Amino acid sequence: MQSIIAASLYGILSIIGGIIGYKSAGSKVSLISGTVSGLLLLVAAYLQLQGQTWGLTISLILTSILVVVFAVRLGKTRKFMPAGLMVFLGLAALIAMFSQLVFSA
Repeated sequence: MQSIIAASLYGILSIIGGIIGYKSAGSKVSLISGTVSGLLLLVAAYLQLQGQTWGLTISLILTSILVVVFAVRLGKTRKFMPAGLMVFLGLAALIAMFSQLVFSA
């Protein structure tokens, strides 16, 4: 259940972040990438809720990719917001997802 919550929250935050990036900087890339990745995480969470174990795999892959992308962005900008926050929250989500994977096996 914790991986479902983690994927859902990180997906919602990705969508909100994309909207904020579009509103504040006019970045269509932020809007599109945030919305697509957020929706995919929400779909993965729904799949997990339906008992589809591969939903967890999708969540792990997407979250890992997002953490890497935001870590690279953090390295370039050296600004905590928004990249640092998304790295931190993404790592927390990954811990929740991995712990469910380990303890359910």
